[in-house]
Amino acid sequence: MAFGKSHRDPYATSVGHLIEKATFAGVQTEDWGQFMHICDIINTTQDGPKDAVKALKKRISKNYNHKEIQLTLSLIDMCVQNCGPSFQTLIVKKEFVKENLVKLLNPRYNLPLDIQNRILNFIKAWSQGFPGGVDVSEVKEVYLDLLKKGVQFPPSEAEAETARQETAQISSNPPTSVPTAPALSSVIAPKNSTITLVPEQIGKLHSELDMVKMNVRVMSAILMENTPGSENHEDIELLQKLYKTGREMQERIMDLLVVVENEDVTVELIQVNEDLNNAILGYERFTRNQQRILEQNNQKEATSTTSEPSAPSQDLLDLSPSPRMPRDTLGELNTMNNQLSDLSK
Repeated sequence: MAFGKSHRDPYATSVGHLIEKATFAGVQTEDWGQFMHICDIINTTQDGPKDAVKALKKRISKNYNHKEIQLTLSLIDMCVQNCGPSFQTLIVKKEFVKENLVKLLNPRYNLPLDIQNRILNFIKAWSQGFPGGVDVSEVKEVYLDLLKKGVQFPPSEAEAETARQETAQISSNPPTSVPTAPALSSVIAPKNSTITLVPEQIGKLHSELDMVKMNVRVMSAILMENTPGSENHEDIELLQKLYKTGREMQERIMDLLVVVENEDVTVELIQVNEDLNNAILGYERFTRNQQRILEQNNQKEATSTTSEPSAPSQDLLDLSPSPRMPRDTLGELNTMNNQLSDLSK
């Protein structure tokens, strides 16, 4: 029995003892050489994967030490990338993901945002699968459950870069007509059941989701081109309609995630839902900044009024032309609510 510890102690094994030392709070920073040594033991011993996962569970279970959690997450990341299916299969089990990682997101642990986002990125990335036939059904179930509860997953670096490129392209080449939100009318989602889509429905659904992605890119472009307090009237009117439609679309997508069994469609729905989340959050931040600026301006006006008499405002007789109406194509958005309701039948 190693290191004078009980055989039931996860740190009593050779790999467990190394994990305990490598993730101790007294360690200043990640020892990547030691991390790789741990990976080698996991890959070359029969019980290495099982013993390592047990030790990792012990380190993060009910642990309020942020430094130890950070070190452990770095070690987990390296092991996932450098160890084989035997380890990966265990790390993506619900027992580890939900009972250990997700529990760390509880407010009582008061984790910094970057550590929380790292945990969420793990769950998101693992749910998308590994080479070598690793079963990720359990971590995918956890991922979908978090989405349904409204948890917002941060975009990966690759997704963020793609979004920046697409937004720049939209800004430099604005569409001649504004895309409207599709109805996903090709799929009827019955309550409390599952559905299997036929190829024709899958093709139609992917096409309609592409239109949703275009709406998201238009929203992102408008948000980048406008500054709270000096907005373009037509842009903001369009943005409000796209936001309202995006909220409705998000509800329909969540309905479909519950009932659709096709894995490729599920992945597509998840991605579109995340894109919508990011666009919606951007709009809500924008409106909060609008309100803050409006309140500041009102305070300044009130201060100016009480300190000295003010001249009559020229706006009392406004002879300026009325603002232009939004483009005719915006009217297409008004037809979507009836189509969207098909999903709830």
